[in-house]
Amino acid sequence: MKRNIKHVFFDLDHTLWDFDKNSGLTFQKIFELNNINAKLDDFLGVYEPINLKYWKLYREERVSKTDLRYGRLKEAFDALSIKIEDNVINNLSVAYIDHLTTFNHLFEGTFEILDYLKDKYELHIITNGFEEAQERKMKSSNIRDYFTTITNSEMVGVKKPNPKIFNFAIDIANAKVEESIMVGDSLEADIEGADKVGMDTVHFDYKNAHRHHYKRIIQLKDLVNHL
Repeated sequence: MKRNIKHVFFDLDHTLWDFDKNSGLTFQKIFELNNINAKLDDFLGVYEPINLKYWKLYREERVSKTDLRYGRLKEAFDALSIKIEDNVINNLSVAYIDHLTTFNHLFEGTFEILDYLKDKYELHIITNGFEEAQERKMKSSNIRDYFTTITNSEMVGVKKPNPKIFNFAIDIANAKVEESIMVGDSLEADIEGADKVGMDTVHFDYKNAHRHHYKRIIQLKDLVNHL
């Protein structure tokens, strides 16, 4: 157990909940249900970077939730030269959120690391994801009960890396900055954001794509080396 640390804050998507895997399964399902003639691998190849771009714009308050949900699909279909009516895209954006939370794949080692930590620390979530979806994801994947508090950007009115969301999460957890550590996959949103308010950090670099001065793990089980 690391000296002084009492509270461990996790990101959810791409950190515990395997967003890419669950998202791919969701698209497979809604394309079949809506007779969308697109090759799944081709679609995901263009969609995933577009989705990341839209989430960055959303973090920066440059697009709304509605714009994100529509725009990422519209751009992906356009990139593949697949013509889809706007009303169909809007229906798909709703179906995507509805079905996404029915899949419950977690990163390897999620239960093991949470079981290891739960008796040593208070565990919390800080997420930019949409409130209704994040609750359903955690419940369907059976991890909700590990966490004492859940902070999402819609509650606070700002998104990571804005310092307000980290300070809000620390406050409702009755924690202190110097007793808190943030674990997440996004270098910008999770790690740099938490670092700016004085939190300790561990970057979950599951694609092993970054080199920097922060503590870094490529598998969740390696968190035991830092806590």
